[in-house]
This record gives sequence, structure tokens and C-alpha cells, in this order.
Amino acid sequence: VSYKVVWDENGNVKLEYPAIGKQFVADEISAHVLRKLVEDASKFLNDEVILEVGDGVFEVLSTSGDTHLGGDDFDKRIVDWLAQNFKRDEGIDLLKDKQALQRLSETAEKAKMELSSLTQTSISLPFITATADGPKHIDTTLTRVKFEELCSDLLDRLQRPVETALKDANLSFKDLDEVILVGGSTRIPAVQELVRKMTGKEPNVTAGVLAGEVSDIVLLDVTPLSLGLETLGGVMTKIIPKNTTLPTSKSEVFSTAADGQTSVEINVCQGVPQIEVKFDIDANGILSVTAIDKGTGKKQDITITGASTLPSDEVDKMVKEAEKFAKEDKEKRDAIDTKNQADSVLYQTEKQLKELGDKVPGPVKEKVEAKVKELKDAISGGSTQAIKDAMAALNQEVMQLGQSIYSQPGQPDDDPASATAPGSSRSTGKTADGDDVIEADFTDSKM
Repeated sequence: VSYKVVWDENGNVKLEYPAIGKQFVADEISAHVLRKLVEDASKFLNDEVILEVGDGVFEVLSTSGDTHLGGDDFDKRIVDWLAQNFKRDEGIDLLKDKQALQRLSETAEKAKMELSSLTQTSISLPFITATADGPKHIDTTLTRVKFEELCSDLLDRLQRPVETALKDANLSFKDLDEVILVGGSTRIPAVQELVRKMTGKEPNVTAGVLAGEVSDIVLLDVTPLSLGLETLGGVMTKIIPKNTTLPTSKSEVFSTAADGQTSVEINVCQGVPQIEVKFDIDANGILSVTAIDKGTGKKQDITITGASTLPSDEVDKMVKEAEKFAKEDKEKRDAIDTKNQADSVLYQTEKQLKELGDKVPGPVKEKVEAKVKELKDAISGGSTQAIKDAMAALNQEVMQLGQSIYSQPGQPDDDPASATAPGSSRSTGKTADGDDVIEADFTDSKM
């Protein structure tokens, strides 16, 4: 991107705007954009812009969406296509030129908007850059078909949120009376066609965004994710379930987990998988517990016999058997966990080799592939220790792979994006000033 993304002292993501010496969070940027849109619309219409929704109470049954998909993603596909063609023809990467990238982005958005009403659009960018041979220009044509081809995977991602919203609301497509499309990207013909195919209805694109008094309107929205607290054992205790009608207020009483505890750490969690837990107690006092992940359908169950119904000698026998097989159970679990880890390491390594391609030196690639084969053989052999040894050896070679990639001539030493080599999870080194630098593991956790 043409701007700099930074972290503040609290670990929040901010966008740096050096022209006025300020940093903005995404929420501020959104507010400024919306305010500018309202001002421009008011000037164009020579009137105040108001939101018109109608009379009565509007109840939201469910909400869903892809928070990592928006209009900019469609623009970027055009930018990448233009830059790729220019690099092929001229040998120059425009994505590394901030000024050129800004012009590409503006042109891409304009082309996307024109393709909503036209089947093709002309793209002209004179003097996009210059070399010793003189100025360079872009002059090409983008068709609607080509644009839809470039964005095919983005269009596919639109289906899942629609299906999820209907499922959460316990509705089917035939239950819908009308489908209303709101937002700039809904003007893309391919988006409208996708909605048309999914719902079997002609989408309504006449909704207007206006501003003004809506005091007689009640909008009953819902919370998109479950909210709760992390309690002892690292589990989440849900307090407000997903799709609870807003406004809402719920409370739970929690206590400390250890004697003499003087403080508590409250970790608020948002979004959890849906696990249906069923308890069955029969006439003999035997408890059966069944847990089903509603997302994957995976099921686990256990039967617990009440202590009062078991003779003491049988209890003693069960305890002894448990002690006897505890070690064996631990070894079985260790074997399963080790194999799963090994499969994951193999997948990541082979994926990395494929992505890096010719960038990997021949001798290094041969060593990695040899260790990959040794790990596969160890998995086939079934020895847990052999798998662990082969996995450690492969990880060592993957570390060497990362070092070889970033030690090649032409690799920028000061590029923040190259600070962590492929395959490495932690590294230490020195900065240019001699200060110690420690890079720790980072895990992106989604619930």
C-alpha cells in the first residue's frame, strides 16, 4: 500500500499520515470517509442527505459477513493485473513505486465503477514512470469478462456469509420476500448476478442512504459474535450468545480459583464455536454426557457411573487398572500428537518449497527433500521417537532454507517484511546499532 501501517504503544494498528504528523485508527478513517461522502452528496444534490427506512420496528434476525473483503480487494485485482502486464512488457515493477501505485489504485477504482454500466473500459496512464530511454505509459482496455475472471475467487467468498446468515436465522432462500443490496460493491453486475442465482429473486438496488430524524423507527439489531470471559482451565464462559437482540445486558457472578488469591485477570472473549452438550441420567443414576460440535458435526461422549452405585472392591479394581494403563494411554496420545505434528510440518515444508520455486539453491533443496523423505519413512515406520528425530532434522534444514533465501544477493537487509525467514519461528540478532533483537512466536487465534 502507499501508506505506512504502524503499531501504537498499546499494540493497535494505525495508519501514519506524515503530511500533518498524525496517526489514525481504521475507525477514524471510516468516519472521515463517510463524512466526506455525505458532504459531496449534499453538494451534488444541493440538498441535505437523509436515511429513509420506513415505519415500524425492524428486527435483525441474524448478521454475518466477511470482514476481510471489500471494494478495495476488487480494485487491487485490477492494480495487480496492470502492474503485472507492465512488468512483463517493460521490466519495471510499479508496485514498488508509491506514486505510481497511487495512480494505479485511483484508475482501478474508476475502471471498476465504469464496468458496472459498460462492458469494457479504456485505461490510460500517461507518464506512469520513466527510464533512461524516456517516459513510459499505460494504454490498455479492460473488459467486464476479464474483470470478473480476475475477481472470481472474491465473488465465491460472498456466498458463505449469505448462507451463514440464513442458517443462523433458521430461514431458507424460499422464505425471503425481498433481497436489498446496499453498498458500492453491490453495483458490480457479477455481484448482482450471484445474488440472483443464490436467491432466485431480482435484487433490490434502489435503497438510498440519507441522514435525518428517525425517532419513530426502532431497529432491533443483534450481536454478531458470542461474548464471554475466559475462566479457569482456559475455557470461555459464554455470557451473551451470538445473535442476541440488542440492546441487552447480562451478568454472571464469578469467584477466585485459589485460596488467598488477591487479584483476578479478566480476559474478554468474542466468538466461540457452538458445542451442544447433552446430559442424560437414567433410573440407575448413570450419567451420559454427549458433546457435538454443531459446525463440524464431530461428536464425543462419555458415561459416568455414580459412586454410590459401585461396590468398593470394583472401584479399587478400576483404580488399579487405570494406573496400570495410564502409561500406555499417555504413549498412545503422544504417538498420535507426534504424527499430527509431523503431517503439519510436511505440508508446510512442501508448500514452502513450491512457493519459493527456483529461489531455492539446488543443494539446499536436495537436503530439504531428503529430510522430507526421511520423515515420511519414519511416519510409515510408526516409531514415535523416530518421527520426532526426523521432524527435528527437517526443521533444522528448513531453518537453513530460510537463511539461504535471505542471504542471496539482492535481498534487502532493511526490509521489515523480510525480518522473519521462511520456516523460522524465532530468531535473534543485532540491529545496526548493536541492540539485541528478539523475535517471538506469533499466533493469530480466531474463535
